[in-house]
Amino acid sequence: MGWAGSPPRAYSRHMDDPERDRIRRALLDERDRLLADVQETIQAPGQMTYGSQAAAASQVFEQQRDLALRDRATQHLELVDAALARLDDGSYGDCLRCRKPIAAARLEALPWAAHCIECQTVIDRDRR
Repeated sequence: MGWAGSPPRAYSRHMDDPERDRIRRALLDERDRLLADVQETIQAPGQMTYGSQAAAASQVFEQQRDLALRDRATQHLELVDAALARLDDGSYGDCLRCRKPIAAARLEALPWAAHCIECQTVIDRDRR
């Protein structure tokens, strides 16, 4: 997900209104897509008959997969909402951990990114 043009390095300090609008639109589009994913209903397995263990197992697997995908979409939605809040409060583009500007290429690829590459690497390593 990106937007046209070359974004400035430090968004929170050098962003003009058209730039802010492009970023907001990209985030809102992603938010709408995620909301649709989260709101999809998950089908409950139908009534089983004797001898349909394979069908039941397939339905349970599909339901678990759908729940995992919905959970992932919900987590992603939280990241997008947090990025919109940072855009509104003027801190968008600054790493939440070290407070340095996040690289423009990273924000172009992931407009919801909250950390610079260096800090995200440390965070990911610490989760293992």
